[in-house]
Amino acid sequence: MKPLNEVISACPPSGIRRFFDIAAEMDDVISLGVGEPDFVTPWRIREAGIYALEHGYTTYTSNAGLPALRMLICSQLQERYAAEYAWDSECLITTGVSEGLDLALRVLLNPGDEVIVPEPCYVAYEPCVAFAGGVAVTVPTRWEDGFAIDVDTVAAAITPRTKAILIGSPANPTGAVQPRAALQALAELAARHDLYLISDEIYDRLTYNGVHTCLGAIPAARERTVVLGGFSKAQAMTGWRVGWICAPQPIAELCVRVHQYTMLCAPHVSQLAAVEALTSANTDVEEMVADYDRRRRVFVKGLRETGLECPEPEGAFYAFPSIRSSGLDSETFAERLLKEQGVAVVPGNVFGPSGEGHVRCSYATALPLLEQAVDRIGDFLRSL
Repeated sequence: MKPLNEVISACPPSGIRRFFDIAAEMDDVISLGVGEPDFVTPWRIREAGIYALEHGYTTYTSNAGLPALRMLICSQLQERYAAEYAWDSECLITTGVSEGLDLALRVLLNPGDEVIVPEPCYVAYEPCVAFAGGVAVTVPTRWEDGFAIDVDTVAAAITPRTKAILIGSPANPTGAVQPRAALQALAELAARHDLYLISDEIYDRLTYNGVHTCLGAIPAARERTVVLGGFSKAQAMTGWRVGWICAPQPIAELCVRVHQYTMLCAPHVSQLAAVEALTSANTDVEEMVADYDRRRRVFVKGLRETGLECPEPEGAFYAFPSIRSSGLDSETFAERLLKEQGVAVVPGNVFGPSGEGHVRCSYATALPLLEQAVDRIGDFLRSL
């Protein structure tokens, strides 16, 4: 048989899923691993989806998505972050943010183009760059600095092949939120070197200590930035698969072109549910965010009381404690914690070399389970 695609064949399976496969075969496991809300989609959103099904909204929509949804997305970006996009030429509805990332990279990159990726970062970033024909060039961030992106470090990684910089804020796995000043500096760096910026903002509504900055709202970034967002996290709509891209018209048009040949459109029913989410479910989102905040404070306090150093996450729903005091590397720590105490976390090294010495813990889990998990982690550390 002739060989299969070399890039895809060389891509390892997700380091996150390996631990869930082990956990699935065990009893009494508390999972702090999955990056998914433990809330069900709010009722009013589900009801809109049911209504859409009952009334036969089961056809294709336009390739770019429902006008009503694109109008709402652009309107709310302007109201919340002063980011201005034309709904009819600069906004596209995608099948989740994952498709949005894939589209953006395919449109921006030619074979061999380099994309700078600050890490620790979401596990899909590097593979998606490779699948689009690019080369991911990772640069480190430090937990001592709150995993802030250092512009000088990024600048040192720029070569004649560099085409774009890919960031996520609020970040998975660290929960770090990049301050506006750092994003401004990054935008100015990109402008000096004529680079594109891709900003994954799926956790934009999940911030606790300040206001999220949309990278597309920074004037120096506007003409060169692709902003990615969606409904999976804040609205607890992971299975509905609705995301969006906002970008300058030349980029958005090409994203639609790839999208129309590969995906056609996001699900009609899901788009109508997303319209309801933006028009009527803001109170539900605020209540879920407040609940995450309570869990965040309790969980981080508990981890610190076990002796683990844990930076306070400012966004998303992940804690990223240092486990260096245990004397174990992150993979060994995660494996032993799962097998000996039945707590599933994700080793930090799967998110990049800067993640070594940490584990990712999702606090999108019921508070009583988080408290039990802290007790078990404490027992595990004492056993060492």
